Amino acid sequence: MVLSFLRWFVPAVLPAVLLAIGVYRSDDEREPIWLVSLVFVLGGVFGGLSFLIENRAAAWTGLDIRASVSGQAGSLLFLFAVVAPVREAAKVSAAWVAFRTRHFDEPYDGLVYASAAAVGFAAVENAILLRAHPDGGIWLARAAFAFPAHLFFACAWGYALGRSRQLKTPGTMFPVTWFGAMVAHGLYIHFVYGRGPGALIAAAPLLVVMAVVAWIAARDLRNRTTDDDAPVSSLPISSDHRPRISFVPLDALSHPPSLRAVREALRRSEQPVKLRWIAFGALVTLGAMLVGLAAAIAFGNWAHVDFSLVDEHRVSTTAPVALMGAGLLSAFPVSGYLVARASNAPTLLEPALATALALLATLLLLGLAAPVALVFALAFSPVAWGLACAGAWVGRVAKSGA
Repeated sequence: MVLSFLRWFVPAVLPAVLLAIGVYRSDDEREPIWLVSLVFVLGGVFGGLSFLIENRAAAWTGLDIRASVSGQAGSLLFLFAVVAPVREAAKVSAAWVAFRTRHFDEPYDGLVYASAAAVGFAAVENAILLRAHPDGGIWLARAAFAFPAHLFFACAWGYALGRSRQLKTPGTMFPVTWFGAMVAHGLYIHFVYGRGPGALIAAAPLLVVMAVVAWIAARDLRNRTTDDDAPVSSLPISSDHRPRISFVPLDALSHPPSLRAVREALRRSEQPVKLRWIAFGALVTLGAMLVGLAAAIAFGNWAHVDFSLVDEHRVSTTAPVALMGAGLLSAFPVSGYLVARASNAPTLLEPALATALALLATLLLLGLAAPVALVFALAFSPVAWGLACAGAWVGRVAKSGA
């Protein structure tokens, strides 16, 4: 009896408590521990209420988050219409209590309280699911994948709350980031809980990317000390008040740029946008995708990988998909680098738009030819776009340092 209790209680509650303590201690100017604890508890309470709402909605509609029960279309409809918005709204409701107090007085506080609400929510979610599925290590793996994702989703709108408090203007940042977190949450749940165990392979790189984005957002909020959006460790500023790149590509890889520097690089400069490079860059990106996919298949044939044995219900058969996905994703930083070097554009706008155009063409083609793969392509499109922008940033730095 005790062992069965510890099996779901320890992996659900202990990581949440430890992470909440780590988030609390990460703030240089510590927030009141009673308020952080209150947000943590409210996150758990609202998490329980959200599951009650989801169960009632499932009983009323007959839909389920599992594609094996409702089909892919029905599963995604239930996720985006009920599950994802209710869960993200529950976490926001828990953090909003702190946002309305005088203690929420720094940009970084947005991440502190959003994280506290998220880990409280995740603790209750994992406790409910692990208690309902006492057997099978796959549910422990699913809980391990879902737990940090809740934190990263909350960091998105928590960042926006911190920026809104700093700028003292509501703006559109919070609703936009909340909507983006909700969409990402729905897709992520579809992979972790809605499909077979093999789909967890697709969730792994998404989790890594979310961790990197959360770290960059936390670093950005730590560096903001004034209302004019100037970071402490700013880049050299030119006469037109734009960051000037004067370091080598190795520095660009070892010292990721700030969000402010990336935003400046994505803005239109005084020069007109080079439309020909957007069109040509899209062709380069599509070509790089084909080359990457062909290279992955060639390597798989050389390594005697059987591409016909893929089954999402068996984790051991997903290696071919992972290999092809790695080949496709590796094409984006290469294409972004090549377009940035060749176009000699002062901003990242041309490579970014070229990648977006190539991704849009790919999504349209998959929607017509392979609707099942469209969900995976949608989930990985932001990752691919970010990799292309990273490659373009390095190419732009190399061009400036040449």
